Amino acid sequence: MEKNNLIKSVLAAFFSAITIGALTYLTYKTTFGLFLIASFGSSMVLLYGYPESPFAQPKNIFFGHLLTATVGVIVLNFVPLPIFITIPIAVGLGVGLMILFNVTHPPAGGNPIIVIIGSVSLDYLINPIITGSIIVLAFGIVINKFILKKKYPK
Repeated sequence: MEKNNLIKSVLAAFFSAITIGALTYLTYKTTFGLFLIASFGSSMVLLYGYPESPFAQPKNIFFGHLLTATVGVIVLNFVPLPIFITIPIAVGLGVGLMILFNVTHPPAGGNPIIVIIGSVSLDYLINPIITGSIIVLAFGIVINKFILKKKYPK
């Protein structure tokens, strides 16, 4: 095992735990609402493991999550088909639109599934999607740029 790879993995694990810990604390120990979604866990892989990746850039993280969650809410509310049809439609549309608008963030591809299975309301776009993404990005910028001294965002 290469020493640099070991250090990179330990730092990614540590800072992922801190970021998700903050979102978990806000979700479960305050009355501010929901800040945590499963796809933010996947975002940590890119944000701290591969911050140089185009998929880890702030524009992609924020708009990728927002776009796919919005697609999920729209499909949930306006496509009156069974769930086994709406989920694939929403995921396909979300993925296609992320690529079309150049805001691809692979973890966000799961958002329509979360939205439709959870039957969330429009408020879900504010909390956890917008506020959660902003918190994730704030941690990512501070940790990558100022603590790890990486060129982030690119």
